[in-house]
Amino acid sequence: MASLYRTLLNGLSRTGAQIIDLAPGAAVLVHRRHGKWTSTDFGGGLHLVVDQRKSGKPERDLQKAASDHLCSRHVVEMLDHYGVNCVFDVGANVGQYGKRLRQFGYKGRIVSFEPVPRFLEKLEERAERDPDWHIFPCGLGRSDEQRPMHVEWNTMNSLLAPTDYGNAAYKRFRKGATEEIQVCRLDGLMDQALIGITDPRPYLKMDTQGYDLEVFAGAGERVGDFVGLQSEVALLRLYEGSPRMEEAVAEYEARGFEVTGMYPVTREKSTGRVLEFDCVMMRADAAAAGRGPGG
Repeated sequence: MASLYRTLLNGLSRTGAQIIDLAPGAAVLVHRRHGKWTSTDFGGGLHLVVDQRKSGKPERDLQKAASDHLCSRHVVEMLDHYGVNCVFDVGANVGQYGKRLRQFGYKGRIVSFEPVPRFLEKLEERAERDPDWHIFPCGLGRSDEQRPMHVEWNTMNSLLAPTDYGNAAYKRFRKGATEEIQVCRLDGLMDQALIGITDPRPYLKMDTQGYDLEVFAGAGERVGDFVGLQSEVALLRLYEGSPRMEEAVAEYEARGFEVTGMYPVTREKSTGRVLEFDCVMMRADAAAAGRGPGG
């Protein structure tokens, strides 16, 4: 005899909804319009659902959605495995990364850094109902200073000017407006950010559009406090003075971090070349000391 759960799902399917089972007691409910929804079976009961109406390039959307999903799952698995209880979210924009961590089950502290006022306002709104999501209204770098930042590039705002390649690849880089922002060293803020956490096990996520190594340098000797990190590393330079992937990874490896995952962030449309990867790295010797989910 069908369960009440299955009876309800079967009833909903008659309204035009598509039911995709994920696992016992879990399903994705999708309302189809003109046959534009597609799903891809990843095996083991896992499906990825894509709305083709939102893009003329459904395959590229599928690749991007799959990469983002797998990266988030991997990060939260590492946070759990290493007992991370505080994530430093550098380059938070409006809080997309923090929101995704919560959706994937991370329950520890989030400390977000965002210097651009209009994004900071949205970030604060997103975090206001989350008592363990803290906001610092500044950027991070090698020195405590005031610096001009390009602020009209949306999620690609940077303290660095675009390269010729970047200008050719992104029309948004032709907007030249800048604002003075406060840049701080991370090592000067860590004690404040970690107040109230017993036995801190922090993780450093950096997405600063070519400035990640400067953020890393600003952690000084406190880099050794982090059990893992995530950095956007570039194969093709979009920003003047930004490091290539091999330079950035070598610097992180020299401080004890090792790669656990690499996920494409953006690709060049005309060639398919990867511009940037999200690189996830952990300290292998910190795994045995992990204390379970979220602190």
